[in-house]
Amino acid sequence: MIIKKTEFVKSSSKPEDCPKTDKPEFAFVGRSNVGKSSLLNMLANNRKLAKTSSSPGKTKLINHFLINDEWFLVDLPGYGYARTSKSGRKEYLSLITGYLLKQRNLYCLFVLIDCRHKPLKSDLEFIEWLGTKAIPFVICFTKTDKLSASALTRNIDTYKAELNKRWETLPEIFLTSSIDFSGREEVLGFIKKTIRGE
Repeated sequence: MIIKKTEFVKSSSKPEDCPKTDKPEFAFVGRSNVGKSSLLNMLANNRKLAKTSSSPGKTKLINHFLINDEWFLVDLPGYGYARTSKSGRKEYLSLITGYLLKQRNLYCLFVLIDCRHKPLKSDLEFIEWLGTKAIPFVICFTKTDKLSASALTRNIDTYKAELNKRWETLPEIFLTSSIDFSGREEVLGFIKKTIRGE
């Protein structure tokens, strides 16, 4: 897929305020500081699409970007640790789950996970919740440039083993890096096939 046009459409503080549209939506979510904004900018080949920060919790709203006038890329707030109060973290999680449960045009959710970390409780619980709600999702490991090939393989295998304890079939998995653009064609290819129903 070639990205020819990206357009910021709207930031929403509540799920019901999201754009009313029949276009496919592909949402991205993960723990705070997982590298979500950098990944979105890499996918869109636009460094200014999503705001990046070294501090966790930069994204606090649901952000819709229209891609090629055909589909929406949706930037969701991070969950887990952020420099905010406990009530603030609950508010972000409520915003995320509210969007996921109410958005009928969601074709797939990309759950971003930092490949350097061992399986974290918050990630596993969130993935488990997606399964109970029958929300379509894939897993996207970020920052793969930070590990050697052997360490990356070892960490991914550890994560798969943990997921296999709860899932009969694992979701599709992508390995990405916003630094060297690895995984970009695979993710965009998946989106293209999903839109086509292939």
